[in-house]
Amino acid sequence: MKYTNYIGVFAALLLAVACYLPWAYYPDIDKTFNGFFSEQGRYGKPGWAIIVMDAICVFLFLLPKIWAKRLNIVIVAMVLAFCVRDYLLFSSCYRGICPEKKIGIYLIIIASLIMMVSSMLPHMKLKEGEKAGKEESDK
Repeated sequence: MKYTNYIGVFAALLLAVACYLPWAYYPDIDKTFNGFFSEQGRYGKPGWAIIVMDAICVFLFLLPKIWAKRLNIVIVAMVLAFCVRDYLLFSSCYRGICPEKKIGIYLIIIASLIMMVSSMLPHMKLKEGEKAGKEESDK
């Protein structure tokens, strides 16, 4: 549990890189989509939202305050929900044509899940007063 904050930061950086990797190949139009490109912008540019929330998460992973850890859980949950939404949007079949899933779409799900686990298990050093209060409440 000592390195969970750093694992969370690594997963956040992996998620940012995954936005630039190919997410899905659509054979009917012969194009590969990623977090910043879709045909005529129909799926938007979810990579920007992911990277902005990712930057906030990196800051909160590295900040050693209890409120930061709690806020990080909320923001990472939003990142996970957004990544699941993007997975469903980019990999869904339409008009009998199913896109081929690429490595980027799998990485956004894996990295966001790792971020969620890391945010739920933060490593924080307790002060002496907090340790004594915890021991008294356990009795």
